[in-house]
Amino acid sequence: MRNLESYKVIFWDFDGVIMDSMPVRNKGFEVVLKDFPKAQVDDLIKFHLENGGLSRYVKFRYFFEEIRKEIVSEEKIKELASEFSIIMKKLLVDDSLLISDSLDFIQKNHLNYKMHIVSGSDQDELRFLCGKIGIARYFSSVHGSPTAKTELVNRLLLKHDYEKDKCVLIGDSINDYEAASSNKIDFMGYNQLALRNKGRFYITSFSKL
Repeated sequence: MRNLESYKVIFWDFDGVIMDSMPVRNKGFEVVLKDFPKAQVDDLIKFHLENGGLSRYVKFRYFFEEIRKEIVSEEKIKELASEFSIIMKKLLVDDSLLISDSLDFIQKNHLNYKMHIVSGSDQDELRFLCGKIGIARYFSSVHGSPTAKTELVNRLLLKHDYEKDKCVLIGDSINDYEAASSNKIDFMGYNQLALRNKGRFYITSFSKL
């Protein structure tokens, strides 16, 4: 079984892998969509939890088009995403939300690998958060939505001419697995037991690698 010593490049998901932010993001959707029926918002949060790697733009569009069965403008999606981001910038600037298991590995090994964050979270918001909580220095770059994760990984592979067999994506959602698979790089699941049979290896704890 290949472990992380076999790789030179690690693509990291953020939510649920580096930061335990999902409960805060749940709250964000509840606040932004407070004027809509609770049952519909609950359906969105279920979709959000099952598809952590997708951007909020996709999730808000899903809310209107699939749950509410109505047409929504791009302007409305951007308005909701902006409101959501304001809430996140207030609530997520909290280093107590960082996951110590993965963070310890990152701090100890950031000079041993090229590390990039590829997230479904908004890119500007993500870069703001990583700067504020002092972790940006561990990564070669930080990337997020609205660009899809599959495309983010593809762009980095091409830009840096990385050898695909030396790259791995670590994530906690099926969308992370799909982004790795579509780019023909290895995937390792973490912090989500539903992924234990997906990819090259499932990480129960970085301290055990």
